Amino acid sequence: MGNTESVVVQKRLEWFHPDERPAVEAVFDRLTGGGKGRTVTLDVLQASLGSVAPDSMVRRVFRCLCSIDPDSAAPGKTPHPPAAASSGAGREQLLVFLADMLRGTAEERAPLVMTMSQHATGPATEYVTREQVEEFVKDLVSAVVQVLVHSGRLQGWQPDRMGDVSSGVKHLAEQLCSELKTADGRCDSSSLEDWLFRVSQVSQYLELLVSEGLKVSLGRPPPTLLPPCRETPWQEASCLLDLPTLMFLAPQLPDGHGAPWRLVFSTQLHGESFTRMLDGLMRKGPTLLLVRDTKGHVFGGFASHSWELKPQFQGDSRCFLFSVSPQLRVYSATGYNEHYMYLNQHQQTMPNGLGMGGQHDYFGLWLDCDFGRGHSRARPRCTTYGSPQLSADEDFGLDRVEVWAVGKPPEPEEGEEEGGKRSILDADLEAQALMEMTGKTLHSQGLREPEEDMDQ
Repeated sequence: MGNTESVVVQKRLEWFHPDERPAVEAVFDRLTGGGKGRTVTLDVLQASLGSVAPDSMVRRVFRCLCSIDPDSAAPGKTPHPPAAASSGAGREQLLVFLADMLRGTAEERAPLVMTMSQHATGPATEYVTREQVEEFVKDLVSAVVQVLVHSGRLQGWQPDRMGDVSSGVKHLAEQLCSELKTADGRCDSSSLEDWLFRVSQVSQYLELLVSEGLKVSLGRPPPTLLPPCRETPWQEASCLLDLPTLMFLAPQLPDGHGAPWRLVFSTQLHGESFTRMLDGLMRKGPTLLLVRDTKGHVFGGFASHSWELKPQFQGDSRCFLFSVSPQLRVYSATGYNEHYMYLNQHQQTMPNGLGMGGQHDYFGLWLDCDFGRGHSRARPRCTTYGSPQLSADEDFGLDRVEVWAVGKPPEPEEGEEEGGKRSILDADLEAQALMEMTGKTLHSQGLREPEEDMDQ
């Protein structure tokens, strides 16, 4: 069999481990039924890919298959007739496609992405526009979401209780394409190669689509795109994030997709209370804060470790701010200063509330202790994170807030009571504050060991 195949195809098959080659070579026969003279037609591809990809994505893959010249050392790099004129793709075209998608480098994948991004009708060209690439990426992200749902890899997340997937697809596609370097809005093969090299998610999504859609089992576990979700009361609560946004944010965290996410505060569940939010934030390890203002902008910040009530800034350079809507972006530490996290309450001389980045009264993200108000005063960029104004208005009203614990919970601190639980005086800050306001004496305070100075 191998001697009748072109040199290009033989070299492509060498990219696979010997144990993997039979599975790759069997794909064509399985798709076409093994009959002589058979080809991979659009109907054949639709039957395999249709359950995990939109019809527009299936047609893009078909055009790409038909454009491959198995006798060329650089398939897809030269113009070809439009795929609509082809009745189907042969065995060697499919093998080159599988090799380039599953084992190829950015150099091999760039021409295929070029073809899949071009218009369905008309001649092939040597460039595509940013808008064409973005439309292709929308189809690709939609397909990946369908793969996750179809294969049951949601990791405990409930899409029907989360944000709108179509909006998330649009935002993620725009974010990924914002990394494209174009000349006059045009992308040639070299600019696509550079983009694929730097933006690894695109290649990861392509691999997942091809391996799942064409059922190519190579013995490797599929990539994990979503973190585990645990202990979330989906019957009572929903999530501000959608699946594509979650796919983008999770890899930005130090623990990546490994640590489970737990909803520890939600205005839907716990009401609009700054003290209740503190109870969700503190002693929970790394957390992700999500805010939606009254004009629909969604944004937030990642805290690299547990929040503490103190008059000093805290945190480290792993913290970041982000926006979800109307634009999906992450803003990492600039190194200009170390004003990563700030949390204070019941102080007369210091700001009372939660802040990230910037400086007092000019935070990149600020939630006032009088719950319901906040600000994002970048002017024009936050010095700590380089972020612009995240909210619709500089001073904004809160519509919803969520806090997700997204890392390993911290070990119990010295001085915690038996069973690993804190005294009610620590666990319920709101009850403690009410007792103090009504003049109640906290008699047990004098019987407890003094805590270490948090500033030491």
